[in-house]
Amino acid sequence: MEISNGHRSVDLRKGRNSFNLPLSKLISLPLETPQPSETRTSTPRQEEWRGRASPVSWSPRAILYEGFLTDEEADHLIALAAPRMANSTVVDNDTGESFASEVRTSTGTFLDPGQDAVVSRIERRIALVSSLPQANGEGLQVLRYSDGQRYTPHFDYFHDDLNSQRESGGQRIATVLMYLSTPEEGGETVFPAAGVRVAGGGWSECARAGFAVRARRGDALLFYSLLPDGAKDPASLHGGCPVLKGTKWSATKWIHVNKFVPPGEVARLRAARGADGEGGCADASLDCGAWAATGECAKNPAYMLVSCPRACGQCTKKEEQEDAAKAPPALVEGDGGGGGGAAADTVA
Repeated sequence: MEISNGHRSVDLRKGRNSFNLPLSKLISLPLETPQPSETRTSTPRQEEWRGRASPVSWSPRAILYEGFLTDEEADHLIALAAPRMANSTVVDNDTGESFASEVRTSTGTFLDPGQDAVVSRIERRIALVSSLPQANGEGLQVLRYSDGQRYTPHFDYFHDDLNSQRESGGQRIATVLMYLSTPEEGGETVFPAAGVRVAGGGWSECARAGFAVRARRGDALLFYSLLPDGAKDPASLHGGCPVLKGTKWSATKWIHVNKFVPPGEVARLRAARGADGEGGCADASLDCGAWAATGECAKNPAYMLVSCPRACGQCTKKEEQEDAAKAPPALVEGDGGGGGGAAADTVA
């Protein structure tokens, strides 16, 4: 997407997903992929979102999207979450398990990906502005802070192997934090390890400890937990300042390097193919064959050889026979007379 209005453009990201964006610019995003030129001239394009995108920090890399959500969308997310709120938890750095902690004193709940039309629209918009695939995102987490509740500084990237495993999507590369309400005082998002500090009045004591963004209803903050080379960014340390007056509602979307699969689903897939892969050799995705056909086994071996061993030819003859023995009769090649070939084509 080319954006130009004569302002000085700056390079936000390097490499494959690099793009230029003016320091502060109104942008609009199409609802659908542009059609051929003859179609574009006769049918006006629908807009997915129009608002102001402003790079607000280089370390960490962060962009503020003003007016990202409408009031109706913010109210809808709150209404979906309110009946399901529970005390928030944090992740143990060693085990990857979640537990309650005074580090995080909010209440919250997760929404299912694509839970309804409004959630789907917001998730599609996040994918458009971040240039990261929608499938790489976790479900939205809606949080509520009031009466001094806060989230002490922490990293969104994982320290444990369970949550950062490649089959589950790998590390979290970025976070989109959407503000659903405006607290009267406090509640800023602060980055204490950033190289700059906020200036001027109106900031809480917590916010003045680093670079900070005010929680304003409808705005969204995108920041990256990983550097362009894939290394963890220590400057992405961030926290939610205590809400000193009023209530703060927010919705968080964590985005992974690869397609996100909940760890519990990964465990189920592993069990289905036999004790973490022992005694069997099966692909974790139905798309493995198509990916392998386009050369992904060589281009992306770290993922493909683990998640698509059969498609990449990594299975031994014994493992293939064991997998075939576990398959339903209709899916075993050659079974059922003349119908076996059709079934085998379907599997392939």
